Amino acid sequence: MTENDQGSVPSRQRKRFPGISSRAYEHPADRSALVALRKLSGFDTAFKALSGLLPERSLRLLYLSDSVRVSDAQFSHLNDMLRDACYILDLEKVPPMYVVQDPKPNAMCIGMDEPIIVLTTGLVELLDEEEMRAVVGHEVGHALSGHSVYRTVLLFLTGLALKVAWIPLGTVAITAIVTGLREWFRKSELSADRAGLLVGQDVRASMRGLMKIAGGNHLHEMNVDAFLAQADEYEKAGDLRDSVLKILNVLPRSHPFTTVRAAELKKWSESRDFQRIMDGHYPKRAEDKDTSVTDSFRESAGHYADTVRTSKDPLLKLVGDIAGGAGDLAGDLGGRLRHRFGGGQKADGGPAGDGKGTEGPAGDGPAGGGSGRESGDGAGDGQREG
Repeated sequence: MTENDQGSVPSRQRKRFPGISSRAYEHPADRSALVALRKLSGFDTAFKALSGLLPERSLRLLYLSDSVRVSDAQFSHLNDMLRDACYILDLEKVPPMYVVQDPKPNAMCIGMDEPIIVLTTGLVELLDEEEMRAVVGHEVGHALSGHSVYRTVLLFLTGLALKVAWIPLGTVAITAIVTGLREWFRKSELSADRAGLLVGQDVRASMRGLMKIAGGNHLHEMNVDAFLAQADEYEKAGDLRDSVLKILNVLPRSHPFTTVRAAELKKWSESRDFQRIMDGHYPKRAEDKDTSVTDSFRESAGHYADTVRTSKDPLLKLVGDIAGGAGDLAGDLGGRLRHRFGGGQKADGGPAGDGKGTEGPAGDGPAGGGSGRESGDGAGDGQREG
C-alpha cells in the first residue's frame, strides 16, 4: 500500500492482517464458488470483457455527477474508516466511496474493473462510528473477495429479466441464473459480515448495526440478546408449511434476513476459526493459486451436511431424520449381508459366534447374533457424520 493510499492508521489499537486471503473469512459455500471461478483460466478476462455490455461506465459517471465522493474534504470520518479498513485487511488500493441521498439504509460494492463502494445517507445517519466501521469493513471485504464483479452482473441480469418478461419463456433462463446468483450472493453477505468484524473487532457493534438496520434508530428500545433470540425462534418455529414459506420469502432477496445474519456472525465470532485469525494464523493471498477446488467443495458440502444435521428448522430436521434413517437402514443391511456371505466368520478371521449375542468373541464382530445390528448402527452413524 502506498503512502497516499494508506493514509492514517486505526484510531484505536486493532490487529492487522498482512497478506490475508479472503478465504480466511469467506463462508464455505461462497469460498468454494470463488475458488472454482479463480481456477478457470481466462474466466476473469472473459467476464470483464462483458463490461462493454454492462452499465458500469454509466454507474461511475452517475455517482460522480449525482452523489458525494468521500475524501479528506468530504465525509472525512468515513474516509478515515475506509483507509483503516484497507489497512487492516491489507487491501493495496483504496476503492472510491460515494454517499448517495437515499433514506433507506443500504451499502453496496459494485464494479467490473475496479470496485466502487456506495453508502446511502439513511445508513450514514443511522449508525454510530463503531457500527459504521463494521459496515465499511463489510464492503472492503466484498472488494477483497472480488464480489463486486458478480454483484454488477446480478444487477444487470435482474434488470434484463424485467425487460424481457414479455417474451414467452424469454425470462425463464435469466430468472434461473438470477436465482442461483442470489443464493450465492446471500452467502457472500455472510462472508462480508465476517470481514466487517475483522475490521471493527467489536462483535457487539456489528450486532447493533444489524439490529438498527432491522428496527431503526431506537437503540434504547432494543436489546441485542433479544434480537438474537428472534433468530433462534425464526429457525425452529412452525411446521413444514412455515419452512416452505421461509424458502419462498428469501428467494427474491439478495441479502439474508438481519436476524439470521446476526446469529451467523455471533456463531462465527465464537468459533476456533475466528480465534485463529485473531491470533495471526490465517491463509495468505500468495497461496490462493495453490488452493484445491476439490477441498473447497468438500468443505462446502460438509458445511451444508452439518447445517442439515444441527438445524432446528422443521423441514431440515425432517431431511436429516430421513437421511439418518436411510443411513441406519443401509448399515443394518450391510451388517446382514456381511453375516450372510461372510461365512460366519469375524472380520479378523477368528471363529464365529454362537449367534446368541451373549458373551465371548462373537459379540465383537458382525457375525455374532445381535451384533449385526450394532455394526449396522455404527455404519449408519458414520454415514450421518460424514
